[in-house]
Amino acid sequence: MSPTLSHPKKDRMEKDWNFDSLRRAYDAIEKISTHELKLDIYPNQIEIITFEQMLDAYSSVGMPLMYQHWSFGKNFARDELLYRHGLRNLAYEIVINSNPCIAYLMEENSMMMQTLVIAHAAFGHNHFFKNNNLFRQWTDADGILDYLEFAKTYIARCESRYGEEAVERILDAAHALMAQGVSRYPRRQSLNLREEERRARERLEEQERSYNELWQSVPVHGVRSPKPHSQTERRQLLGLPEENLLYFLEKKAPLLKTWEREILRIVRHIAQYFYPQKQTKMMNEGCATFVHYHVMNRLHETGFLTDGAMMEFFQSHTGAVFQPDFDHPGYSGINPYALGFGMMQDIQRICETPTEEDRAWLPEIAGCGDWLGVLKDGWANHRDESFIRQFLSPALMRKMKFFDLHDDAKSDLTVKAIHNERGYRTLRTSLANQFDVVQNEPEIEVVDVDLDGDRRLILQHRVYSGILVHEKDTMKVLQHLANLWGYEVTLAEVQAQSDTVINQYSAACTL
Repeated sequence: MSPTLSHPKKDRMEKDWNFDSLRRAYDAIEKISTHELKLDIYPNQIEIITFEQMLDAYSSVGMPLMYQHWSFGKNFARDELLYRHGLRNLAYEIVINSNPCIAYLMEENSMMMQTLVIAHAAFGHNHFFKNNNLFRQWTDADGILDYLEFAKTYIARCESRYGEEAVERILDAAHALMAQGVSRYPRRQSLNLREEERRARERLEEQERSYNELWQSVPVHGVRSPKPHSQTERRQLLGLPEENLLYFLEKKAPLLKTWEREILRIVRHIAQYFYPQKQTKMMNEGCATFVHYHVMNRLHETGFLTDGAMMEFFQSHTGAVFQPDFDHPGYSGINPYALGFGMMQDIQRICETPTEEDRAWLPEIAGCGDWLGVLKDGWANHRDESFIRQFLSPALMRKMKFFDLHDDAKSDLTVKAIHNERGYRTLRTSLANQFDVVQNEPEIEVVDVDLDGDRRLILQHRVYSGILVHEKDTMKVLQHLANLWGYEVTLAEVQAQSDTVINQYSAACTL
């Protein structure tokens, strides 16, 4: 399977590689990846870009095609300044979950680094994208690039027709709601661009129906509708409760124009595209790092890489999987590369040479010998949280020096888990919870609309473990939400166990 290769101006290429050497490296990596590791990948398209182009890709959330927005330019200016002053490094590659899978390699990379990132991105990430069930459920690798091109063209056309300020206002509001613009459960099919024209007509018809339903009971001269809706009727009519705020606004906001609804839909699809990546960051990077480590070592064993190249590789690899201690100046939490790669290697060890402890904790895989089958099954059927709950071993907890602290403002800092059987279970649960996107993002839903009164939109945030929303940020987001809805919006924070109201926020439409 030959990759598509493209490049910028040839006179800027590094002297220690050329496209012939890249193709030879790709062929050698492909042989190991497909014959030994039996990876299942999309066709590859490898793009060689400059560091300025890499910065540009950074600024637009790593996508090759993206609509214009002021925040992307702001990100570019910030990242370029930090990079030029040596305060920030750039990734050696960016990889796109698409068919074909697009991998961007920096022109300034050495030949060894190009070999590493081809193995890491074009084969490791590529296999994970194609086979993980979250990506298979929620993303359309065949259609995402066409959809991004459609989105860029559509928004540019809206700016020309309705004005940049009007489009920017909708995009600002939609971006503010992006985290709450995803569906966590697969109730709807992913985007199929081949049916986009037909579905666009259907959306228009549904929008017209939704508009009429919301406004059929508009009070006249302050008089309420003679037949008020019950809460059950309102919920059935509006499809409540609804966790995806962008979806609800796109379908039900009474004052939005058709082009504004389509922009909300575009932002919602992009948010949903990235949602599986948020849930599988550790596994995805662990898979790609494990693949590149295996491939690079095999290339050295077969004589394709020299000892000098391997020394350079080990320096880069060690830096990527380094996990600073909690008191290290560079500590910023658990390094997903370190934990992911560590777990993949640990699974291989348990499958091949288990200890009695391994047999007690992971009897299903201990000594089975099929480490590749176990890994590929894990890559396909888990997300970070469930992978940790299933496969994190006491041996790796000790190796990475994990411990669990309880930080309560009402008491002293206490150690809740030590290295014994009970402590290992507590550690595994606590670490899995840290990687659980569902637990770490607020559970906010649209629960009601005052159809018979002032059209107030009512949201509810169910509070777990006493974690409340930040008031200042909440008010800014609610203001965006109210401007999209067209009427007042309220958010009630309620205790999940008792439904007791803790806080209440509200914002009125200012447009």
